[in-house]
Amino acid sequence: MLDRRNRGFLSESAVIRFMEQNGFTLIVRNFSVHNVGELDAVMVRGDTVAVIEVKSRLSFDGDYSVSDIIPKSKLSKIQKTTRILIGKYGLWDCNIVFLAGLVTHGKDGSVTKIDVIPM
Repeated sequence: MLDRRNRGFLSESAVIRFMEQNGFTLIVRNFSVHNVGELDAVMVRGDTVAVIEVKSRLSFDGDYSVSDIIPKSKLSKIQKTTRILIGKYGLWDCNIVFLAGLVTHGKDGSVTKIDVIPM
């Protein structure tokens, strides 16, 4: 079984590959602002910038909402960090979308399913 850090890295990598297969290009991974927050992945396709929070579980039941997985406090940190990212990368004219990358994995750490849904 993978430890939490390795499972997180593997899950982020899987979501990034999934998004690349759907025409997105990685801008930055693990963009962090001290005392504000961190963005797991930021990707672009055309004038759309996707800010992605990745979560991994052994299973995601079909009956859940994103707010069950990503609490309001985390969403607030993501939004604050995104404002700083926009300034740093000059993304003023882009459409910003917030996505949750939900990765289901086996006990051995293998990825069994990826869902990317709006936050």
